[in-house]
Amino acid sequence: MITRTRRPGAARSGAARSGARGARDRRAIRTVAVAVAAVVALTLTGCVTWFLPSKAPTTSTPAPDKVSAELQPYYSQVLHWTACDGGKQCTTVKAPLDWNDPGAGRIELALIRQPAKGTKQGSLLTNPGGPGASGFDFVKDSVDYVADATLQDHFDIVGFDPRGVGRSTAVKCYDAKQMDQYLYGITPGARGSDQWIAENTTVAKDFGEACQKNTGAPLPKVDTVSAARDLDLLRATLGDTKLNYLGYSYGTYLGAVYAGLYPGKTGRLVLDGALDPAATNFEVTEVQAKGFESALRAYLTNCLTQKACPFSGTVDDAMSTVAQLLAAVEKSPIQNSDGRELGANTLVTAIITPLYDATAWSYLDKLFDSVMKGSASVAFTLADTYNNRSADGTYADNSTEAFVAINCLDYTYDADPALMRQQAAELAKAAPVIGPYMAYGDIGCANWPYKATGQRGPISADGSAPILVVGTTNDPATPYVWAKNLASELQNGHLLTYKGEGHTAYNKSNSCVNDTVDDYLVKGTLPETGKTC
Repeated sequence: MITRTRRPGAARSGAARSGARGARDRRAIRTVAVAVAAVVALTLTGCVTWFLPSKAPTTSTPAPDKVSAELQPYYSQVLHWTACDGGKQCTTVKAPLDWNDPGAGRIELALIRQPAKGTKQGSLLTNPGGPGASGFDFVKDSVDYVADATLQDHFDIVGFDPRGVGRSTAVKCYDAKQMDQYLYGITPGARGSDQWIAENTTVAKDFGEACQKNTGAPLPKVDTVSAARDLDLLRATLGDTKLNYLGYSYGTYLGAVYAGLYPGKTGRLVLDGALDPAATNFEVTEVQAKGFESALRAYLTNCLTQKACPFSGTVDDAMSTVAQLLAAVEKSPIQNSDGRELGANTLVTAIITPLYDATAWSYLDKLFDSVMKGSASVAFTLADTYNNRSADGTYADNSTEAFVAINCLDYTYDADPALMRQQAAELAKAAPVIGPYMAYGDIGCANWPYKATGQRGPISADGSAPILVVGTTNDPATPYVWAKNLASELQNGHLLTYKGEGHTAYNKSNSCVNDTVDDYLVKGTLPETGKTC
């Protein structure tokens, strides 16, 4: 829900839901550039390069943690690392399937690390968001995007796939053809009508039943609290007495939950693109709707100063044009060359994808120009990039399945039609262009095969070490108000503000943010109160 532009639930009951998708979102903007280039014949340059140390230990001695006898076999694991991906190292860790019953089975967690290039002062675990994004792939494919040279000198950069995700014990639901229908299918009936709600309820039930059948016992155990307990296990097996952590987007929630559970084991935590743990499901939706609406206005304000802008008139005129485009494809979807139809939900997903990063706004020019001309190709390229769908119709990961499964456990949902219609009206008022397509998301998780276990509320993490929270003033996916809220809720929270556009700030905004984060993680130096970059 929170770190992805589509909320959990029947995927067709609202395209742009819940915000920033962490790893995918941070990595996908680069992928968007390449993918759109194939469609619009743009010329792009640049690549990610790095060098790696020639030698690194192949085993990790666990930290001497005091845990129960049932947990001791897990915490005392000696990790055996093997060379992988051009100098990095990979391993797996065994974790309890059920932390409340450690003897009831186990799961596997996949790890990858880039050993410190200089003098190592510990491990730095990172989570890119989602929920459902692969931290393993984040480090494997984009380590320079994860952390800058300073952090790579001082820390082993460690990526992991949380339970339910990717290379770890994973959620499995649909094959590629079924996923296409789930993500891109057109729901019959008027949005919000009894027929439309009934159809989406069927879609949600079918999806949940498939996940239950194909995943089995791990499905009700992929909640964030369990993942945070896994995070402590990873810390210990890596040999660290305290957790050093860099979490983006949903990764900030995982980090905050960890701090609440294990305040005495917090080392240096940076939470960038923060979620507010106290926000309810609907509050998340409403704030994010406003966030994407604000980002869309910012794009249009900039676009109207450019010759290539497909819009004219005022910003309000342009917003009205976008609303008309969405209404038009809602009524009469545009058929893509592969037979899929572009409806409003998929178009919203396509619009939101470049809004994560102002440097990608030019792709919105191509998107709107093509849709205005009756073409769906650029829209599907952007939406496919967001959904990690390849050109051959396959999906690169299970991030959609994991996203839904985790959020259905972390939040509570109410699919009462009267309540959803009331909330839909509130969303339309709060964000007239984007809001209507973020409504009715409760349908999916209200029909999930397992009840939610998460408890929403502020996390104070009393007794923790200082925690640095980073917020961007016009972040569309995790709006700035959440960073302010989280920093104030944490007993030892400290807020760093980046004044700018886009989702998350570290290693993608300016040297002020980078230097401040680096100084904290490497030296423990906190910024002055109220620091703005």
